[in-house]
Amino acid sequence: MELVADILLVAGALGAGLYCFVLSRRLTRFNDLENGVGAAVAVLSAQVTDLQTALENAQKTATHSSDSLEDLTRRAEDSAKRLELMVASMHDLPPTQGQPNRPPAPTGPIFSRHAGEQR
Repeated sequence: MELVADILLVAGALGAGLYCFVLSRRLTRFNDLENGVGAAVAVLSAQVTDLQTALENAQKTATHSSDSLEDLTRRAEDSAKRLELMVASMHDLPPTQGQPNRPPAPTGPIFSRHAGEQR
């Protein structure tokens, strides 16, 4: 009876050893850095790094563009205020000697006869 138990124990140990060997080979192929999931993880890690760099560059560019746009908007508003003041001050000036006064614009309909039409 002890002999049968020892034979079964050795067979179980050999079976477990064979199972561990097969499992080890499969795990090695699974984690291979050129063909398996390890390669996919390595590629994804590299892509994440590239995307982080691109995102940082895009944020810097957007911040720079926003600052530039705010500066240009502020300058345009200042120029518009100065132009409004200049136009308002032009109404206060008397007409110059070289420019004749303009007649007021007609308020009613204007009728004119063309040179080719004669009656």
